[in-house]
Amino acid sequence: MRSAIAHRIRPRALAGCAAVVAVLAGTSACSTASSDASDGSASGKGASGKVIQIVAAENFWGSIAQQLGGSHVHVKSIIDNPAADPHDYEPTAADGRAVATARYTIVNGIGYDAWADKLLSANPGGDRTELKIGDLVGVRPGGNPHRWYAPADVHKVIEKITADYKKIDPDHAAFYDARKKTYLDTTLAPYSRLVSGIKSTYAGTSVGASESIVTPLAQGLGLKMATPESFLDAISEGTDPTAKDKTTIDQQIKNKKIKIYVYNSQNSTPDVRAQVKEAKAAGIPVATVTETLTPAGASFQDWQVRQLKGIQKALAEATGKK
Repeated sequence: MRSAIAHRIRPRALAGCAAVVAVLAGTSACSTASSDASDGSASGKGASGKVIQIVAAENFWGSIAQQLGGSHVHVKSIIDNPAADPHDYEPTAADGRAVATARYTIVNGIGYDAWADKLLSANPGGDRTELKIGDLVGVRPGGNPHRWYAPADVHKVIEKITADYKKIDPDHAAFYDARKKTYLDTTLAPYSRLVSGIKSTYAGTSVGASESIVTPLAQGLGLKMATPESFLDAISEGTDPTAKDKTTIDQQIKNKKIKIYVYNSQNSTPDVRAQVKEAKAAGIPVATVTETLTPAGASFQDWQVRQLKGIQKALAEATGKK
């Protein structure tokens, strides 16, 4: 793990996943929800009145899914620890069993969580509905996978999850529509207001960043990303950035070509730490983001609002605009 999170899919991770696949191959044929059916929590059939069992590969999508489904769904997020690396995660047998009995699954895709695809393929699940975020938003492998930082994509996911719930559990369609309306109009409103407010006040402002996780957010906020894309990708993927890119960023900071610097505090490499230090020394405000929900147990909106407020504060300090 680089610092707290490393963006690499190592051979051992694939080996671990293969082991789980092997376990499921021998058990999924007889896997049922009967052992817990008495409390209504393990059946995957929403239309039968049972709680819909959902597995989300990552908790940022899982948080949204749980809030949209309320009491009619139960969401298990496999990545739910701030210290876990979604890229390098090794699934457990318990993860495999959860996927085997899930009625609905949510996977990020775009090469971000390949281990999740292996879990799904181990047990096809004829009546399981599968949502892959990359396919939904039209971003193919090789593109930026951090779609939970793209406000427009977040809204697409909200619409899709609600539509899928209604197909799985049509008897409660009105319930899901009401949950979506409350989530968009009330729960997510502070997030939406911050996105809109930052964009209207600071659009076109030049910013620097530590890695590509910030790029979709900068685009959604109308900010201009000055950091070379090759540097952002290198830090995200756990490879060494080029000397040329580091020199470019050093000059951007020295000459104040960027107004603020945003970095992922879960992935603070020596190069990133050096840039944060340089930015602060140059009087450039620094804001932080994280890859997954922090603290553990936080909701998607509370996490994002806290980070957006930090970015907004940094931009106000840098530009004098309120």
